[in-house]
Amino acid sequence: MNWINKCKLPAIKAIKHNSQPCLEINDLWYALYLFSNMAQHGHIDKDILNEIAMFLTSTWDLFLEEFTSAITTYNVLSTSGSNKLAWRHLKHVLKDKLCLKSIINIANTCLDIGYWPSYFKTSTTIIILKPNKASYDMPKSFGPIVLLNTLGKLIEKVIGDRLQFHAISNNFIH
Repeated sequence: MNWINKCKLPAIKAIKHNSQPCLEINDLWYALYLFSNMAQHGHIDKDILNEIAMFLTSTWDLFLEEFTSAITTYNVLSTSGSNKLAWRHLKHVLKDKLCLKSIINIANTCLDIGYWPSYFKTSTTIIILKPNKASYDMPKSFGPIVLLNTLGKLIEKVIGDRLQFHAISNNFIH
């Protein structure tokens, strides 16, 4: 188009992993997987939890206002999740109070039984080029975009906001 500049495509070379070019698709995906998940199996010192004083436990149900507030923060133009449910559709559905209460019941049940359904954990990952890289022969020149279940993301946001509120209001974080 006349009103935009042409985009110069970067020179593409074979991506290298352990100084070897990834010439097979399985080698390529393995290299990208290792780079994107390098902290996954890192050591965690669980003994630090023994130093934390015991606090009173609290039960909390999720509230209508928190879900309503969380759903308004998402842009209707955002990409739909792995379940193909767009935010604009979810916003429209959750205007119905009965649907909203059903979603809240799902979230409360997940908290009560301590189980997060695998349906919410399923994702689709898209690998894209990071802009302005001199060379695209290293895995760090690419970035993963992870599409998660839209409803699961909404529930996670509400739970995360609640945890943040409790952590700050009870002086868990300096």
